[in-house]
This record gives sequence, C-alpha cells and structure tokens, in this order.
Amino acid sequence: MEDENSMFLMEEALEMILVFNEEGVVSYANAAARKKLGYEEEPGSGSGLAGRDVGEVFPNAFPWGGVPGDYTLGGAQRNLVAYRRNRTCFPVEAKVVESLRRPGTYVCMANDILEKEHLGREIGQVREEAQQAAKVKAEFVANVTHELRTPVNGILGNVRELVEEVTDPRTVKALQLIERCCGDMNKIINNILDFSKLDAGKFTLEPRRFHFRNMLDYVKAQHKGRISEKGLDFFVTVSPQVPEYVVGDELRIVQILNNLLSNALKFTAVGKITVQVLRTASVGDKIELFFIISDTGIGIGEADMDKLFRSFSQVDASISRKYGGTGLGLSICRQLVELMGGRIEAESEKNRGSTFSFSVWLGACEEEHREQSPDDVKAVFRQMAHQGQEGAKTGGDARSYGTPENREALKKNLSKLILCIEMENWEKAEMFMETVRQLAEEAPAEVKRGVLRLKMAIQKENYEKAAAEYEKLEQLTAM
Repeated sequence: MEDENSMFLMEEALEMILVFNEEGVVSYANAAARKKLGYEEEPGSGSGLAGRDVGEVFPNAFPWGGVPGDYTLGGAQRNLVAYRRNRTCFPVEAKVVESLRRPGTYVCMANDILEKEHLGREIGQVREEAQQAAKVKAEFVANVTHELRTPVNGILGNVRELVEEVTDPRTVKALQLIERCCGDMNKIINNILDFSKLDAGKFTLEPRRFHFRNMLDYVKAQHKGRISEKGLDFFVTVSPQVPEYVVGDELRIVQILNNLLSNALKFTAVGKITVQVLRTASVGDKIELFFIISDTGIGIGEADMDKLFRSFSQVDASISRKYGGTGLGLSICRQLVELMGGRIEAESEKNRGSTFSFSVWLGACEEEHREQSPDDVKAVFRQMAHQGQEGAKTGGDARSYGTPENREALKKNLSKLILCIEMENWEKAEMFMETVRQLAEEAPAEVKRGVLRLKMAIQKENYEKAAAEYEKLEQLTAM
C-alpha cells in the first residue's frame, strides 16, 4: 500500500523523476519526465522511457551502461543538460540519490530551468534598461536645470542693474518683485538638481575646515530679519563643548539649516523659533553634533508624520497651495544628513509646534579642554524640553481665539499691519496679514469674513479699501 502511495506521488509530481539501477537502466519515469523528454507512451507503441539507458537522457553525466556510483552527484543539486527523444536539449537542475530501502536503485529528480534562465536574462535586460533610463533622466534634468538657470540669472542680473537706475517707486517695486521671483526660481532649480544627483548616486560631499560659530552666525543673519519682522522671537545657542573649527561640508550643513528654518518661519505665526547645537559623541578625530530646530507653528498631525521626508510629498495638498514648496526640501535634507553619517527626525503636534533634530559626524580640528559627559547632555536636553514645552504652550494659547495671549498677538500684528499699509509696503503687509489670518482661524465667521476682505484689499494694493477694512476688523477683534 505504501509503495502504491509513493508511486502515485511520483507520478503526479511536477518535476521529472527517473528511477534506474546500477547499470543505468531506467525502470520508471513519471508523467512529467515522459512529457518533457518526448517519451509519452502510446498504446502498443512501447515508446516509453522504461528499459532505456539513463545516459540517453543525461549523456554528459552518466556513460552508457555505466555505474552511477562512479559518476555520482553526491546528492547535491547540479545543473545538467537533459536530452529529449528528438535529441534537442534543455538545462535542468537535478539531484540523484540512492534509495535507502533498495540499495543499488537510484532516483533522479530534475526541474526544467529553461524558463528560469530566460526570465533571468529578461530581468538582467530590464535592469540594464532601467539603469540606462535613470542615467538619461539624470543627464536630462542636469541639462534642463542648467538651461533654466542661464536665462533666470540673465533676468536677475538685468533687473538688479535697472533697480539702481530707476527712480519711479512703482517701477522699483515691480523690479524688486521680479528679483524675488528669480531668487525663488533659482532655489527650486537647485533643489531639483540636488535631488537628481542624490537620486542617481552622483552626489559627493566637499569637506573642508571651517569656523563652526561663524557658519552659524551666517545662518542666523540670513533669517533673523525676516523672523523679527514677523514678530517672532529667535534664539540660537551652542554648547561650549562644540569646537571652534571642524571639518565637513559647510555648504550642505548651511543648506539643511536654511531649509529647516525657512519651514519653521513659513509655518509659525506667533511664538518663537530656536536653534540649539550640542556635541553628543566623539570617536577618534570625529565628533557628532546634534542640531535641534524648534518652532511654535501650526504643527503636524501624527497621521501625517510619515509623509515628511518623502520626495515630492507635502502633509496635504493645501499646504502647497497656501505656503508653497516643491516637497523636495526635507527629502534632500534627509539624504544629505545620511551622507554625513547622521539621521534626521521630527516630533510635532497639531497646533502645538514642531521640533526637527538631526545629527552629523564631522572632523575635529583641535583638542578639547573637557569632554562632554552624559550628565551634561542630559542637562541640555532637559533645558531644551522645558523651553519647547513653554514655547508650545505660548504658541498654542496665542492661536486659541479670544485668549489674552491671542488678543495681545492680534493687537501687536494689526499695529504692524496698519503701519505697512500706511507706508504702502504691500509685501510686508501681506506677511503680517497671513499672521493675522492664522490668529483668527478659530474666530467667529464675521471676523473671518473681515480678515478675508482685508486680505483681498491688500493683495490688490488698494489703500482706501485696505484702510477701511482694517478699521472694521480692528473693531470686530476688540469686542
């Protein structure tokens, strides 16, 4: 009964099975073997594999009339060539074992790998084509961004010359707007080019010795004016254990900080923005620096956190429309940080602010007087956590319409807004108007409509309408 079951299993198996003796004479071939090798029996034809020599199927592995023991495959799986009845051949993966119950009887199990090899060649071809396509895409993006940058820089240069010559205020304002647009276009082009290089694996860092605190002062100077104009507090602190000089790619560290600070400014209406740097580890002549950028802005919901560092991704579609951006900045930051041996993370809560932190490994250029102990690091983190909680609390209360903090922030920004309207500085007026809009997000419908009317008047640069709508909004918010 057991032999019958075994025979049934072999007969129905998908792989080819041949059974033969020490002389190489085949005593059994299952259905798969008969079909693939062209020995399917027809009634009365006697054309089956039984009685034939195994060397007829595997001439390169077994000689005719040979003893398999002298040519054993050792039970290991090997690649062989199987010959069909019509003498055509195909590759197989085969294993030959001796029966434990019947010494001198051998079983060969083989799988046709012709399709597998063909599929492997196709996969290799597809991979090669994909690599070639990626190379062509990278070259195309590099060429296009170069071609775009040339006319943009041409426009920018001519506009700057005209600004120095033109005296009409309205013309100067229009030229300054063109200049700002060209600057924004260059930033987008640079982002696309950086992303293309990173995606193609052709991006290389350019480490050099630089003064760390001077670099941080440069970053601070770039953002301090705009942050102060928006009515936000701005703090930058550096741990004493951070050396004066380090070795690294200064340009890319500045790029990461600029991107994170620009985002913090973009999404923060009230409160503060802080930058903190400390030294967290050292190995040989390498040190790890840890950067923390915190804000009290609109924050991000937990469900959207996984979208932050994806390419071409924003938390939601309205973000792009309301605040602008390509969705490449944080993706580029992540890849740059990883190239410098670190990692970047984010913590945020809706309407309670965000904290972005990243680490990089840099070369140290001088001996330190004192190593930073774990207790020092913990103390700095406790201070940062306390400051972050206080900042989030302040920002959160200010965004809750009707609270004392909210009324104070509205009053402060409205006073700056009317000053910009009086001076007809519409660009800054739009900036303060956006802050007022965020502060009034939870306000009654009547106040929201007043905010919208004032915003439209400012966008149209209509002084009379803007002044009138300002007075109405001021009365509404004073209630």
